[in-house]
Amino acid sequence: MKILLTQLDFPEGPCFDRNGILWLVEKDAGNLVSTDGKVHQRHNVGGAPNGIAVDKNNTLWFCDSFQNSIRAFNPNNGTTETVIEQIEGQKLKMPNDLTFDSKGNLFFTCPGSELNDGTGYVCHYDLVMGVKKITAGMFYPNGLAFNKEETKLYIAETGTQKIWTFDWNAETRTLSQQRLFAETGGSIGPDGIAFDEEENLYVAVYGSGQVKVWNKNGQEIDGFETEGNNPTNCAIDPKGAQGLMITEAEKGLLINYPLNKKGTL
Repeated sequence: MKILLTQLDFPEGPCFDRNGILWLVEKDAGNLVSTDGKVHQRHNVGGAPNGIAVDKNNTLWFCDSFQNSIRAFNPNNGTTETVIEQIEGQKLKMPNDLTFDSKGNLFFTCPGSELNDGTGYVCHYDLVMGVKKITAGMFYPNGLAFNKEETKLYIAETGTQKIWTFDWNAETRTLSQQRLFAETGGSIGPDGIAFDEEENLYVAVYGSGQVKVWNKNGQEIDGFETEGNNPTNCAIDPKGAQGLMITEAEKGLLINYPLNKKGTL
């Protein structure tokens, strides 16, 4: 384990952009943070940035749980745009994490503020069809990620300490066949998740002091200690050079583990 950054103000994210730069957030400071492993920069965007993902144009999209919106940051000129603020005539419910599919469609979770109220939902967004709820009634939906074929969407449900998998139909924009993939434990539950090239799923289990790993058959196969108790998310370098990156909120750390596997953007 190597600690790359310290004294971060509730770090979350993280993700690699298409140039190999790692991005994360300081949720409680309203910052995006970029680092090449040697030099890091803070980019103040206000609000409470949370999960982040990069699109095909290398624009950074992030959930803002304070402004109840999905926003996009252009790293070339430092400008920020608010893209989504409402669904079905209502403000977004504290969006938390997001991901893109290979076609550039966006998926994001809206858990609200309570682990056990069962009002969380997940959305799909594209430029033509707009934004649509694809599942609801969840107990704090959090991290989400696709399998390699993009036929299954995995969603971490923090309030139940479970990872669910759904079949995804891109033509109808619908989820079906909800199945239990894993039970994570931890005093709180699963937060951010990420796949490697072999479809092993890495899960930051908030309150456990670990990122745990399950293979595609739902068997727990590995784990990484995170120094503090509250890992929030993780990312694996798609080029295979920089290994596994973990954000940890209790002590405000960015942690790196060597890993001989590639991740996905």
